[in-house]
Amino acid sequence: MSDHADAPTARDVLWRFGPMVYGPTVLFALGEGAVIPLIPVIAAQLGADVATAALVASALVVGQLCGNIPAGWAVARIGERLTMAIAGLVSLAGIVGMALAPSLGIFAIAVFLIGFCAAAFGLARHSFMTTRVPLSFRARALSMLGGTFRLGMFIGPFVAAALLAIFGDEHATVWFFGGCLVATVLLVLLGPDPEKQFLAPTARGRTEAMETEDTGEPVTGSIPVPRAQRPQAGSDAGSGAGTGVIRTMWRHRRVLSTLGLAAASLSAVRSARQVVLPLWGVSIGLDAQTIALVVGISGAIDFALFYASGQVMDRFGRLWAALPAMLLMGAGFVALAFTHDLPEAAMWFAMFAAVLGVGNGLSSGILLTLGADVAPKADPAPFLGSWRTLTDAGGAVAPLLVSGIAAAASLAVATGVMGAIGLVGALAFVRWVPRYVPRVKP
Repeated sequence: MSDHADAPTARDVLWRFGPMVYGPTVLFALGEGAVIPLIPVIAAQLGADVATAALVASALVVGQLCGNIPAGWAVARIGERLTMAIAGLVSLAGIVGMALAPSLGIFAIAVFLIGFCAAAFGLARHSFMTTRVPLSFRARALSMLGGTFRLGMFIGPFVAAALLAIFGDEHATVWFFGGCLVATVLLVLLGPDPEKQFLAPTARGRTEAMETEDTGEPVTGSIPVPRAQRPQAGSDAGSGAGTGVIRTMWRHRRVLSTLGLAAASLSAVRSARQVVLPLWGVSIGLDAQTIALVVGISGAIDFALFYASGQVMDRFGRLWAALPAMLLMGAGFVALAFTHDLPEAAMWFAMFAAVLGVGNGLSSGILLTLGADVAPKADPAPFLGSWRTLTDAGGAVAPLLVSGIAAAASLAVATGVMGAIGLVGALAFVRWVPRYVPRVKP
């Protein structure tokens, strides 16, 4: 009885831990969401054609891919708080480079640096939540984490549109991102440390209470576990800890080469959405403010569905969220590919941007949740570094494919190819999710 009486409610968790658990992700994503739609636009101003602008935009996800291994090393050794603070400070250098870049090459390097540091934010929070959330609540908790990212991506483009209307300069959004980074670093360094807050003496009782009753309420923070259950950094708890991301990939090669590749295809389609939509707007002659508004509306739909995704995954299973998401995004890209030269191209662009937003919203938290589901329980960080490296590789390859195919054929063909990848990925989820992911009880 005392354990249940001491169990924190969803509101308690939100007010006590929400700002530090989710706040840094919201701030970082808000600034990033304002900048992403305008990266191709700024690249075009520096002399890039459509294909080259796609290549520059891909530097963001390529940087995130390259950042996973050092981020995993840093989180394991100095903790998530210092890792996130250092990443925020380094990101500020990337902001200065983006804002003051005299050439396309320097601008691309600055975009790469931002992506490199973004990996630290993602991996730190993923590992933190994986070790503290019980299976019955996992999808909702991680969907909330994905939802905080979507919140930033939803609001960011509208902020970009407002800044463009006020200042008439795309670089204003870059400086706004810099302000978000400063706020992020201050919050991480000056706020309470969630790693310590979640290790209170009543942790065991609260965890047991939360595991015994699934009320269906939103989980807005992590569930604590005793310190004894968390292996020290560098220990080998049967999961390859301390042996490096590459060796961990080899030990878990079977799940990574099957379910991991399916997850990578989802990441590829998501990444292609971020690149294709702004490029499509540019190619049909829309101005930067209109493009930002269309991308923002797509993000609004995306954000509105994030918690529904977590509920579906926890109640019915992971496949019930992954499959509809992949089918919608795959079909949406294929259909969009046939609208480029139609008289109402702008209308079709806005409509299919909304369809892609629905598909992406239904997949909120699915990559985080699947990674947590198949990660070793004792020390998941090395495996999650491997998992995120693989899924980010899918995200990094997609813009390169879009760029290469657009240069060789057309943007419409590139968009259709990404749709086909989404449909094939849907089949892969049908094959491998039931094999590797534990069933959840409604």
